[in-house]
Amino acid sequence: MGFSLDILGCGSATPTVYSNPTSQHLVMRDRHFLIDCGEGSQIELRRMKIRFNRINHIFISHLHGDHWFGLPGLLSSFHLLNRTKELHLYGPPGLQSVLKLTFRLSNTWLKFPLIFHELKEGVAEEIHSDDSLSVHAFPLKHSVPSWGFRFQEKLAERTLNSTLAQQLEVPIYWFKRIKQGSDWEDENGNIHLNSTLTFDPPKPKSYAFCSDTAYSEEICEHIKGVDLLYHESTFLEIDRHLAEKTLHSTASDAARIASIAEVKDLLLGHFSVRYKNRFAMREEALKHFNAVQLASDGLTLRYF
Repeated sequence: MGFSLDILGCGSATPTVYSNPTSQHLVMRDRHFLIDCGEGSQIELRRMKIRFNRINHIFISHLHGDHWFGLPGLLSSFHLLNRTKELHLYGPPGLQSVLKLTFRLSNTWLKFPLIFHELKEGVAEEIHSDDSLSVHAFPLKHSVPSWGFRFQEKLAERTLNSTLAQQLEVPIYWFKRIKQGSDWEDENGNIHLNSTLTFDPPKPKSYAFCSDTAYSEEICEHIKGVDLLYHESTFLEIDRHLAEKTLHSTASDAARIASIAEVKDLLLGHFSVRYKNRFAMREEALKHFNAVQLASDGLTLRYF
């Protein structure tokens, strides 16, 4: 149970020798998700020894280039590596058209099915669900249509008290039903309550990704109580006029959102290249929220 998050890129706008534009690799319940795909993403995947063929779902938050310009190259690499299994791509209107045009003009024909899921502007909705987790998209406040994503584990089955089950000689074929919540009646007619035969499952974990966005308390209902919130912090308060002009957030903005949403931990990223000392971002955020981390390329965070 739980998840791990690999930071492939944490910078904004342009790549530098220190950081790539935004991209993340999330593993939750053995599902591998790529979130945004700025330039250099596939190189960082290789550096972190993340297997390309494990990624079956890619989520693109918006169409500013620093969040998707690495995608055509990554998809082309999947093709050259002889991928055959389908890949699901969730993104803004227009993403499918620009990718198809890119591949047509470069005479690239993918060997694998690429399944597009177009996000609806201004709409919060569930965009993926299976037996273990769900993914919700919700609108952010930016200069182009932009979405955040919440990845949420579903409640797992209860854990069997195997020692007690062995003592009571519970038949093996009953184990599945008991873990799903059933009581068990033995051959003498005694009812053994599920609460004594099992242990509570681990609390489901959750992760929210919010980049790019101006300060907006409207997103708090969608990220309420997550274990980890990634929120862009492009600017420091001294440059608030730039944040307001470009519809980005300051580190203080991100921390205020984390506090209102009552998240467990806050991860800052999408740093402007104008700042040489990123620790100032954390110091500023700590004035409003007490659990703040800084993203950096190659960083892995684990929540289990």
